[in-house]
Amino acid sequence: MARRRQAVTIRHVAADAGVSLQTVSRVINKEPNVRPEMMERVQASIARLGYVPSIAAQRMAGSRSYLIVALNDRERTIAGWRNRQGTDWVDQMLLGGMLTCAEHGYRLLVELVDTHSDHIERELLGAIAAIQPDGVILTPPHSENPLITRLLEAQGISFARIGSLKPGAGFAVAIDDEGAARLATEHLVALGHRRIGLIAGPDDYELSGRRVTGWRAVLAEAGLPTEGLLAQGDFGFETGRAAALALLDGPAPPSAIIASSDQMALATLELARERGLDVPGALSVVSFDDTPIVRFVHPPLTAIVQPIAEVTARAVALVIAERAGGAPLAAPVIVPATLAVRASTGRPVGA
Repeated sequence: MARRRQAVTIRHVAADAGVSLQTVSRVINKEPNVRPEMMERVQASIARLGYVPSIAAQRMAGSRSYLIVALNDRERTIAGWRNRQGTDWVDQMLLGGMLTCAEHGYRLLVELVDTHSDHIERELLGAIAAIQPDGVILTPPHSENPLITRLLEAQGISFARIGSLKPGAGFAVAIDDEGAARLATEHLVALGHRRIGLIAGPDDYELSGRRVTGWRAVLAEAGLPTEGLLAQGDFGFETGRAAALALLDGPAPPSAIIASSDQMALATLELARERGLDVPGALSVVSFDDTPIVRFVHPPLTAIVQPIAEVTARAVALVIAERAGGAPLAAPVIVPATLAVRASTGRPVGA
């Protein structure tokens, strides 16, 4: 029987580099106040010996777990997975979160929690007890749930609230949803549209209100109407279709529609096709999210590109920095969005 190779420990690294155990520990944990030449010497020994830091050992040796937990909405996430749609948001969150965690020697885990559950406190406390995370990343609508934020605050856990700009504990990190809605609406106004509809998201998402505010502001500045041009969905295809139907069947239908999710935009596009409405000749369509599918439909959708990976990366970095003794940040961090102009928007007929 082959003998197991002896594991390389921090003691081996210290002996090889000719430094103390404390110095090796500070280098591994990316702590400040380590001289560059000392850091290079330790890193060279780590590479030479093939040392891999053990999270379990680090947890036993100190008060850190080196784990960050992202809490995502269970119902919406599982529904998206089962329907094989709507996973790009989760993918981008993992991209930004995992890469940033790796830079600091951390790992990112994802827990699915139903924000509307009667047992949410028990679920959350159970997850915290099992994982003992150094920090938590809250995504909408968890980031807006006062029960969750109060519980984390009482536990003394660093956390970031993605998508929420309301005052309160934790780091507020969000996409500039109001600015993004302004960007989309300004694009349509510049093309000559005078009746621009908006399919907003559900009220339990704070960002929905910010998008409505941005849309209203641009139309007010341009002296254009909003009455009869606002509908609402839940980000899903079916409610997006119902909202688009309500707008197009109104007494003065819009020549352009902004949908607050790709699924609702795709539903609008399907309805336009069924009614023989040329896009963008008879109806321009703008989407939020910019998931891969909107680039391959016909016509490809103009869309707000949400920097989800960047937002999550910023949230993770703030939580890790606070855990390492960094100064708390009082002001919200707002990351701007961009607009990708494609073939679904154009000048309205007669403009």
